Amino acid sequence: MTQTEKIAEFALRYHYTDIPTEIMSRLKIHLLDAAASFIWSQFQETPRKMEAGIRQLYSAAQPLTADHAAQCYTAYIRYPDFMDNFLAKESTCHPSDNIGILLAACGLRQISGDTFLSAMATAYAIECVLTQHFPVMIAGFDHTALLALSATAATGRLMGLSPKALTCALGMAGCNLNPVVTSRASYTSEWKGLASSLVNAACMNVVMLAKNGITGPPELFEIPEKGYEAIHRQKLEHEWSLEDFQLLSRCVLKTYNAEVHTQSVLELLQEVAEAHQLRAADMTEVNITTFLTAYHIVGGGEYGDRTKVFSKEQADHSLPYLAAAVLLDKQVYPPQLTADRILQEDVQSLLQKVKIHTGFPLHKPVKVAGLLDPYTAAYPDKVRCKVDITTIDGQQFTGEKEDYKGFFTRPLSFDEVKEKMIRLNKPYITEEEINNVCDIIETLENHTANELLAALLKNSISHHSPGLKPGL
Repeated sequence: MTQTEKIAEFALRYHYTDIPTEIMSRLKIHLLDAAASFIWSQFQETPRKMEAGIRQLYSAAQPLTADHAAQCYTAYIRYPDFMDNFLAKESTCHPSDNIGILLAACGLRQISGDTFLSAMATAYAIECVLTQHFPVMIAGFDHTALLALSATAATGRLMGLSPKALTCALGMAGCNLNPVVTSRASYTSEWKGLASSLVNAACMNVVMLAKNGITGPPELFEIPEKGYEAIHRQKLEHEWSLEDFQLLSRCVLKTYNAEVHTQSVLELLQEVAEAHQLRAADMTEVNITTFLTAYHIVGGGEYGDRTKVFSKEQADHSLPYLAAAVLLDKQVYPPQLTADRILQEDVQSLLQKVKIHTGFPLHKPVKVAGLLDPYTAAYPDKVRCKVDITTIDGQQFTGEKEDYKGFFTRPLSFDEVKEKMIRLNKPYITEEEINNVCDIIETLENHTANELLAALLKNSISHHSPGLKPGL
């Protein structure tokens, strides 16, 4: 069997009762976390601009097709950059990127809650495995290239594809959906929060083509020189029959509305400042030591300068800005990522005093630096960091940390994520509506995914996906 055939077989093999109870409980927490972003985004300018552009392709009052619904729903979850992650040694991904397309499938058929959760588990498992064993970011491709395979596999499952048809769909998705990581580089644009949505729109299209008999290349990974492996400079030889969903227990959530590799630093900065009652105005220098991945993505390494910050997208991927924001405001939530806050003198001045370092001065060759740098060597099992804050009177305050609230070693509970849901959305929807979404997710086995989608759609321009009555 080819790797695409094995992925297709894995995607269709397991049922709700086959997935460990503790994994299913964690999935519900991640689904609730994604729902919090889904609702919030419907009231924000960038997702509404995107949806307005899509609506201009339609005649008046025409509902979105399933592929465009997948695009919108994925953007709702991804745009805030407040969703989950899976961390591998050389790459990362957002497994909740898969949820939007699965919700969009509800516009084409009724989907029971347990069926939806099973498909979600399948998508999470496939993307996490690929992120760990096929890290495409090394070659400059975005991790959403792997989303193309996980989203196609799980959606194909929901749409009743045969193993042969699903293999074809995976081949088509792999051949055509290979986004590059430029979308995450500095200076970061709005596209960073929308890139995965276009991948999922294409995946829905591919699934329906395969469902209707269009064939695709089954040897996506096996053809030397001209194949998927040659493009990504990787080789995949995974035994999917042994996969047991345990990687899902290593998925992490965010406490701060910031890039995932900044979470432990932000928690540590807040703790040190509060413990010593430090005032931001008294700080002359803030030195942060972190691991190579964080340094490159958000600290001024390979992804570019992170000290010039004037927009949300750059701010949530700038460790200097985020450090300054948490020291000044004692939090990083959407209000810290607005233009009004970003452009204020206090945060702009303080971020220039933040310096980012790694635990070893040399960064190449990567494998050598990774072994000699204790912070990098510990990643991704730990997200080690150290902070040194110097004040005007010459005092220094230091702290170290290796995880954060929301990391898989200190996971958030359902109730804690519900608090996050309330904090994000109480300006927009009622407590009764929030409780309704939480109750549906907590007992999703007793509901349909269609009910959940209807409860989530609150302020969308399109109001509803195909086959559904308009949301509130």
